[in-house]
Amino acid sequence: MKKQRVGTCELCERDNVQLTVHHLTPREEGGAHLEKALLCIPCHKQIHALYTNVELAIRLDTIPRLKDDEQIKKYIKWIRKQPSQTLIKTKKSKEKRSKSSRF
Repeated sequence: MKKQRVGTCELCERDNVQLTVHHLTPREEGGAHLEKALLCIPCHKQIHALYTNVELAIRLDTIPRLKDDEQIKKYIKWIRKQPSQTLIKTKKSKEKRSKSSRF
């Protein structure tokens, strides 16, 4: 069984949250051995709900770039107000839903 990590999310900067490893360049796009970030579960899920792996690899491959993107800025502002142990329901963006429904 994997040991659970608790700490500070690199994206929303909330403390005392369960952390997951996020490949800044997705593994499917060649990022298996590249930079990683420790993100809370809600932030990690939200990133993958909003963006495709190609989009993450091409333009959102660092924490500063993610934090500067308009789609995630609103989410970060909101999530920072949420208690660290609250489970958040994640929805895909309209754009990502329409992209995935074509395949």
